[in-house]
This record gives sequence, structure tokens and C-alpha cells, in this order.
Amino acid sequence: MRVLLLSLCLAAPALAEDWRVLDGPGITATLAARVLQYQDGSTQNFFQDGRTLHGAGGGVSWGKWWVEGDRYCSSWPPSDVAACYRVEVQGLDVRFTSDGGEVSLGRYVDL
Repeated sequence: MRVLLLSLCLAAPALAEDWRVLDGPGITATLAARVLQYQDGSTQNFFQDGRTLHGAGGGVSWGKWWVEGDRYCSSWPPSDVAACYRVEVQGLDVRFTSDGGEVSLGRYVDL
């Protein structure tokens, strides 16, 4: 019984870390025409034409998104400076990680 319990405990972290890193085409397929909700309750619509709409606290802002290499990039007016992220998926969850290690976690809400 102890061996079984120990085996289950050791296997659990491996299951929790089952994130799949996406390449450029995978990022496009994952985001285009989709809606994510983030942990803070905000939502983001990713339109196929490269527009993106972020909604939070009753307000909305429009930006643009694209894939550059194997990273998701976006910019939000009035700035044209891009922020780019590594993208990973696990089930319904999408994780964005900046070059500085900051993580945003979204979940599909359009399924």
C-alpha cells in the first residue's frame, strides 16, 4: 500500500506539468477566432484578421496580435511597441510567458 501511495504522489507532479509549447502555426491555430478569460476575470478575443479586443471592468480596448517566429506578439494603442510571449497549452488553458518570466494564464470560454 505504501509503494502504491508513493507512486501516485511521485506521478502527480508529472501530470501537472503537462504543458505543450507551441510553434508559430500552433499559436495561430490556438488563438485565431478564440476567446480567453484570464484569472483576473478579463477576457480577450483574438480575431483572425489580427485584431484583438480586451475587456476588463466594463471597459474594452482594441489592439493587434500576430505571430513572430514561435511567439505570440501584441501591441495596444496608442503604443506601437510589441510585447511577445512564449505560448503553451494544457487542455483548455493557455499560458503566456514573457521574456522576463511573467506568466498570464487564460482559459477558453468559447467552447
